[in-house]
Amino acid sequence: MDKVGFPIPEKQGERRRALLPEDVAAVRNPRLLVFQRGYGEVLGLDDREYESCGATVAARSEVEECGVICDPKPMPAAGYFRHGRTLFGWIHAVQGRRMTDLLVDNGMTAIAWEEMFEEGRHSFWRNNEIAGEAAVAHAFLQWGRVPYGCTVAVIGTGNVAKGALRAVERAGCIVTLYDLQTSHLLRGEIGRYDVIVNAVLWDVFRTDHLIYEDDLERMKPGSMIVDVSCDEGMGIETSHPTGIADPVYRHKGILHYAVDDTPSLYFRTATESMSKVVARFVSDLAEGRPDPVLEKATIIRGGTILDDRIRRFQHRP
Repeated sequence: MDKVGFPIPEKQGERRRALLPEDVAAVRNPRLLVFQRGYGEVLGLDDREYESCGATVAARSEVEECGVICDPKPMPAAGYFRHGRTLFGWIHAVQGRRMTDLLVDNGMTAIAWEEMFEEGRHSFWRNNEIAGEAAVAHAFLQWGRVPYGCTVAVIGTGNVAKGALRAVERAGCIVTLYDLQTSHLLRGEIGRYDVIVNAVLWDVFRTDHLIYEDDLERMKPGSMIVDVSCDEGMGIETSHPTGIADPVYRHKGILHYAVDDTPSLYFRTATESMSKVVARFVSDLAEGRPDPVLEKATIIRGGTILDDRIRRFQHRP
């Protein structure tokens, strides 16, 4: 059996937590769970609430000694990248060469939340919806305009797009929805919109774009792109990830919003949904029991890359 450590995320602005005391009750061996002191403070939770469930509360150094580390947003500078550890969280190793190198060089195992699916549905589907909702709400605040009456294009049909669509419709925007099959039409109609929301998970092996740099010149002056996917230079050629503290930048007069951590804006709601999912899997993770969802989501095992997309995209030998 392995102890599962829950460090306080070090990513700036990240206020989600992976597991709530109320959901620890679903864990078979809560004594195997080790939470960093102050883990729930951002949610108004006391350490004693975790301890009363049978879990351990300890210093971060002790948390980082656990065989499994559960961190929603791992950062390369974290101290838990050590030989033989298992990392459980949003890893995004396909796009992240530095993250991949750390995992491989330290002989670690990585189980990626983005690759967890149950009966065809993403395990963290609610978190993805929240990402779309939060991005739209936050972006309009940065833009400085009341949203009702604005013309908005939403690209995508998945959970992120569903959340974004819910937000813009609730705000009274005039919305047009594009999917991947009709996204090519957007470039010809791009001048119609005050805001364009990209909620498409872009294929990293594609070399084309939904919106090219030259397309910005045909957009409405002062309009905005909300790139919820925020994959650098992919779906939106001029996009690069930003953070909650500094969420926007201008390029050719067009405001770009590309925060890569938007669910943290609604951290209470996001935590509640994430915790339910983590609680279902953490027992098997700690006990080393085989689980088909975790197995399929294991992208690196003992330093060996299992997901061929990582090797192909990063041109690793």
